[in-house]
Amino acid sequence: MTEDMSPAERYAAAKLRAAEQATALAPFREMYDFDLDPFQVEACQALEAGKGVLVAAPTGSGKTIVGEFAVHLALEQGRKCFYTTPIKALSNQKYQDLVKRYGADKVGLLTGDNSVNSEAPVIVMTTEVLRNMLYSGSQSLVGLGHVVMDEVHYLSDRFRGAVWEEVIIHLPESVTLVSLSATVSNAEEFGDWLDTVRGDTAVIVSEHRPVPLWQHVLAGRRIYDLFEERDGRSGGGRREVNPDLERLARMENSRPTFGRDKRRGRNLREADRERERRQRARIWTPSRPEVIDRLDNEGLLPAITFIFSRAGCEAAVQQCLYSGLRLNDQEGREEVRRIVEARTAGIPDTDLHVLGYYEWLEGLERGIAAHHAGMLPTFKEVVEELFVKGLVKAVFATETLALGINMPARSVVLEKLVKWNGEQHADITPGEYTQLTGRAGRRGIDVEGHAVVLWQRGMNPGALAGLAGTRTYPLRSSFKPSYNMAVNLVSQFGRHRSRELLEMSFAQFQADKSVVGISRQVQKNEEGLTGYRGSMTCHLGDFEEYSRLRRELKDRETELAKQGAAQRRVAAAAALEKLKPGDVIHVPTGKYAGLALVLDPGMPSGRTNGHHGYDAQDGPRPLVLTAERQVKRLASMDFPVPVEALDRMRIPKSFNARSPQSRRDLASALRTRAGHIVPSRHRRARSEAADDREIARLRTALRAHPCHGCDEREDHARWAERYHRLLRDTRQLERRIEGRTNTIARTFDRICALLTELDYLEGDTVTDEGRRLARLYGELDLLASECLREGVWEGLGPAELAACASALVYEARQADDAAAPKLPSGKARDALGEMVRIWGRLDALEEDHKISQAEGVGQREPDLGFAWAAYRWTSGFGLDEVLREAEMPAGDFVRWCKQLVDVLGQIAAAAPPEGSVARTARRAMDGVLRGVVAYSSVG
Repeated sequence: MTEDMSPAERYAAAKLRAAEQATALAPFREMYDFDLDPFQVEACQALEAGKGVLVAAPTGSGKTIVGEFAVHLALEQGRKCFYTTPIKALSNQKYQDLVKRYGADKVGLLTGDNSVNSEAPVIVMTTEVLRNMLYSGSQSLVGLGHVVMDEVHYLSDRFRGAVWEEVIIHLPESVTLVSLSATVSNAEEFGDWLDTVRGDTAVIVSEHRPVPLWQHVLAGRRIYDLFEERDGRSGGGRREVNPDLERLARMENSRPTFGRDKRRGRNLREADRERERRQRARIWTPSRPEVIDRLDNEGLLPAITFIFSRAGCEAAVQQCLYSGLRLNDQEGREEVRRIVEARTAGIPDTDLHVLGYYEWLEGLERGIAAHHAGMLPTFKEVVEELFVKGLVKAVFATETLALGINMPARSVVLEKLVKWNGEQHADITPGEYTQLTGRAGRRGIDVEGHAVVLWQRGMNPGALAGLAGTRTYPLRSSFKPSYNMAVNLVSQFGRHRSRELLEMSFAQFQADKSVVGISRQVQKNEEGLTGYRGSMTCHLGDFEEYSRLRRELKDRETELAKQGAAQRRVAAAAALEKLKPGDVIHVPTGKYAGLALVLDPGMPSGRTNGHHGYDAQDGPRPLVLTAERQVKRLASMDFPVPVEALDRMRIPKSFNARSPQSRRDLASALRTRAGHIVPSRHRRARSEAADDREIARLRTALRAHPCHGCDEREDHARWAERYHRLLRDTRQLERRIEGRTNTIARTFDRICALLTELDYLEGDTVTDEGRRLARLYGELDLLASECLREGVWEGLGPAELAACASALVYEARQADDAAAPKLPSGKARDALGEMVRIWGRLDALEEDHKISQAEGVGQREPDLGFAWAAYRWTSGFGLDEVLREAEMPAGDFVRWCKQLVDVLGQIAAAAPPEGSVARTARRAMDGVLRGVVAYSSVG
């Protein structure tokens, strides 16, 4: 290549190589045994140039390389780097990765329940830990050069997303921010916001998947490609839905033709029936063991099967075990047992039995496992380790596995495209589909990844293709101020500056951006209003005033007309209600106007004369026989005026409305009996407008107005009508703008007003009570602070305090659980009751201050569902007994216990030093942090 270059070109290339060798990126690239992708190089170069970066790239594309370069830069410059993640499992994983690269002396870990080497230059932590550091003014922030926010798209999370924005806004200006995100469709918008609040930020978006993803549908015994590549007429290939799948869908939806052939009046030939039976037999959903076996035969393992249910994941493992499925050879089984026994050596045998260890181990030895939040963290980590080593080849997981954990597979299987979202079963979104299938394809191992969707009855291949082909995953802020945030902000910046900071949030940025188009429309409307006002100007007087009188007159006449129409409808309905079977009436209007005999009055209440009644809101709907022999159900619109019976006739008991002969005979009798009767003409009542004083006054004012005599009056009136219509539209747009702007700041003002009423704030000053609230984080921060203030927890023992504190963190998965929770007796029960009473008072205060839980702000009701389990566990009872009484998976129990330890630590730090609560909280922490709860998740 260099031989073809001129001397000048060779000199320029050599100079470029020398410049590259002088950068920090050059030695960093040599640390990897593969070359960096263009987007990684671009991001690293921007970082080295001192810019912040936002990298949005597909799962598995290697965007964490950019985060690792920030670590490399910080160490080279003698500064610190914090690497934040949304979940502890991901923090633990990243910690292990960085320790392998830089050594345990340079890397630390800080999560809610682990602290390792906390003064190291590189610290991996959960995002909440960094937020708490920023509010407390931690000394660990001194010398901080870079912060990596992995999975930054978590700021869309309804419950925790606000933490990401708090960190981004409050980080010192000197800190360079590295934001790593999944592919989002509004990365540029997010980048614009980062540019506004953090300074110069490079936005690097990569849509390229390093490992191509193939989409499939598994129906019966066959795996179909979802798309078929076709050459377009304009050149290049285009993807279309596989016609075989569309044919399957049509076949499934077509009606079976078994039975009789009506045209020939005899059965279908046996051969035809057999052919149809064979075709339909091709469309079935294979069982879970059959799916794994089929993927194994096709060379598509290891695979992750996403099942949107914990129980479904466990059931899938059991089904595979019962079927005799084995995916590991003898050597693999022995290696699995060795790793598992080493990782679980610290767990007592009695606890292992309770945790279902032996059934779990049998699945692992066969290469099959479940992965969900209900599992013990240690068990989940073992599954992840074995999967990465290739010793577990089939994992059945809930969607939480898709959120960040580095566990790629060759294939991903989706059983269904519907999941429970907490309120209802809903179709998964294109964003969720992308996130789930993004796990397919291991870089450096697989040539291609595979996403397999199982065929389900009623599946629409076109809709699936839309899911697979759409890349709309917009990042939406979930930022809302909280009580803790308010006191921390006011303490550091005062209320005015705090308000300005909150208006810098991404939530407000998006809200303000959404009104830009509306504002532009308002501006155009105002220009139009100016033109209309000029066109309706009259030389005789104020035409705007004259137009207002005309509008008021029109509105009053419309109102009276509506009232009259409503009264006529009521009168007509009342007349219909008086009808009886056998009444001869005259239908005044409609398709069936004329003489008719009432067969059934059609009253809303139940059955009358054998016919169903109708809804009360529809009014009576009489069933009649017309003089032309038609039997019809009439509606209220056929009777604009009251109707009355002209005569009566007896309806023969033998009358059958479906019999043409019966209808003909009765209609003939009707014409004979009442054909000569002329219905009385309904006289319309005198219009209320004729006697209305307001209308008379407005008409007099109109005639007296100078503009009434203008020759161009109607021309002016047309312009005035356009003016007022546009003015009405403009006012509506302005109200929309007002509703969207300053929404965060308005909520902050309401929170501050409530905190002032409770003596947490005095203007820009945070009181002693406020400083206590500043140390309490969580959904029920204000409730915890009020309980400390009122001494609700004084005099409690460790187990009793643990029971009370559990109500601050626990939230049942089914909020509408009907059974009342079991509670400890004595002081603990009294304290829990007092907590609920205090919450009721706070709830009423929030309502007074227009602070709405529906908008994600405010205190939810404390949930007492974990109080008994927390009390028993802290009292020293065994795991078997506690789990059996709690009816809770071990993983959930451990997770809630760790959150309980966290909130007890906050209570110990915030409690008054003169009381006993701080000491009791520390003893309660020791009581909770034992056995399975204490097993460190850092190996």
